[in-house]
Amino acid sequence: MYASQYEITLPADYDMRTIRKRVADGGHVLDDRAGLGLKAYVVRERGIDGSPVNQYAPFYLWNDTGAMARFLVGGGGFQNIVRDFGRPAARHWTGVACHAGPARTAPPRAASRRLTALPADADPDGTGLGLSALVERELARLRRLSRRDGVHTAALAVDPHRWQLLRFVLWAHDCDPDEDATERYEVLHLSAPGLHDLPEGRDW
Repeated sequence: MYASQYEITLPADYDMRTIRKRVADGGHVLDDRAGLGLKAYVVRERGIDGSPVNQYAPFYLWNDTGAMARFLVGGGGFQNIVRDFGRPAARHWTGVACHAGPARTAPPRAASRRLTALPADADPDGTGLGLSALVERELARLRRLSRRDGVHTAALAVDPHRWQLLRFVLWAHDCDPDEDATERYEVLHLSAPGLHDLPEGRDW
């Protein structure tokens, strides 16, 4: 499993109905894309759920990195983003774990993202295993979170360049108020051709 996301931050006075129409008209294009676990077409609107910005920020879980490469640089879809918005940075993370939640059969309406830095001093005993122990704790938190009512899918991934952990959760309705997210989104559409091929539990 591999995660990716690009963030298109839009002007403060941008009419977000333009993005809603874009997704309504074209969101179905990836509904049967081979190699794609899921794509959540997510947005943030300035002043809603504490968002300081208008933003279109599609999030992907891939089952096949070749399919991801084709999408980004092989004319498989990302060229439309480049054409209309310029070329945003596409962040990517190595998958650590994924869980289906109790609301897996319901269409998700909200999403939460939590980005946290992995401390450089995460190895207090000098064994080199401090990072693994920290990730094990995050895996346990993810399992507990995934059992909450309303959770569609919960995923954990790591960026080994910035040494950050990503937790991304899809919710059938609103995000749980106790979720310690750094960002909250509205989901406009979910393409999930390979949803059932995503790992259940850790990705190794």
